[in-house]
Amino acid sequence: MGDGEVTIKLTSDQALVLSHRLEKLQMTDLSRVVDDPALRAPIHRIAKTLDKALPELFAPDYDQRLQAARRRLRPED
Repeated sequence: MGDGEVTIKLTSDQALVLSHRLEKLQMTDLSRVVDDPALRAPIHRIAKTLDKALPELFAPDYDQRLQAARRRLRPED
């Protein structure tokens, strides 16, 4: 391996839901939840990248957008 880069493609719904979860994870004691320090850096980097890519995070109707994205991503029974 090496220091090559990897590209991950997400839908905007996936990105919004993942960003929300990563934000919650980072607001906890991350070292308690993620015991491997090597894993913390990529978590922070992904969260930072999503924050920059998602203007919806700062929209006044963010909560409604997040709930709508969650509904669309849930599998139909």
